[in-house]
Amino acid sequence: MVILETNDLSKTYGYGENTVAALKKCNLSVSQGEFVTIMGPSGSGKSTLLHLLGGLEDPTAGTVKIEGQDLFSLNDNDLSIYRRRKIGFVFQNYNLIPVISVKENIGFPILLDKGRVDSRQVDEICESLGIADKMKYYPYELSGGQQQRVAIARALINQPAIILADEPTGNLDTQTSNEVISLLKATIKKYNQTLIMITHNQELAKSADRVVSIIDGQLYS
Repeated sequence: MVILETNDLSKTYGYGENTVAALKKCNLSVSQGEFVTIMGPSGSGKSTLLHLLGGLEDPTAGTVKIEGQDLFSLNDNDLSIYRRRKIGFVFQNYNLIPVISVKENIGFPILLDKGRVDSRQVDEICESLGIADKMKYYPYELSGGQQQRVAIARALINQPAIILADEPTGNLDTQTSNEVISLLKATIKKYNQTLIMITHNQELAKSADRVVSIIDGQLYS
């Protein structure tokens, strides 16, 4: 089943002579449970594409559909709600809240949605990621690899339709990067999640089901 689909997705910045085409009519289809990596040189449009797929930026033209829902047909409030419920984000810099505990960080998306955090679900995810003993810690007390595991747990907690990861191992050493990717693959398989990941690391990219290249704003399978 196709879970994400773009149609002629395009994004330009600037005006007149200063116009820059970051994305040019990108068409991408991703199936449920698939792990896709997106690779390309700096400035190729990788991050722009990921931000559009997650509804963090508006396209100049084209559509993004997740489970058949056109993201940009939603108003800002409805899009924010949809994003919280259907899309999990994992960023290079973790983006954890420093003044609350690991457990509170993981449950934060649910609290934003005025929901009730299921402690058993948190415990199960954290056990899978090897951070069950870190629940009362604060982010600054953790290593980079542990912080990224917390970020992954936070992305999984809402059981989103799709997870978008932007260079999730960019700040980690090789061994920790491999461990994080192995754990991420195991957890998305366990919870039947779909993962789209940007990476510069060719070895990590090879672990995906499919690699998509982006060059000068255009996609190549």
